[in-house]
Amino acid sequence: MIQKKSRAEVRAKKHRRIRHTLAGTSERPRLSVFRSNNHMYCQIIDDDAATTLVAASTMDSDVKAQVKKTNNTEAAEKLGAAIAKKALDKGIKTVVFDRGGFIYEGKIKALADAAREAGLEF
Repeated sequence: MIQKKSRAEVRAKKHRRIRHTLAGTSERPRLSVFRSNNHMYCQIIDDDAATTLVAASTMDSDVKAQVKKTNNTEAAEKLGAAIAKKALDKGIKTVVFDRGGFIYEGKIKALADAAREAGLEF
């Protein structure tokens, strides 16, 4: 009998495969996205120096105050705008988008589109 792998295992395997091709540099850091059942988190990471340059999540007070729920596309849009604003304040304009093994639709797409509209290039 064939056993079906859990969605979390499939996502983790996709993420490992994606990370073999993506790497953030100091000139073009990596925008990493993670979503749980209740919140979304994103970081801009310089993989060469192994440091997080900018981080934002739906748990931050500025994002949480703007939305009713923290796990829908509206919250993802606010988070995308917030991370882009923080990145531009630090002088980061271009990034590499790391969707973290998640399918590029719904919340992930909303976050990416909002970040692009706010000024990030990827």
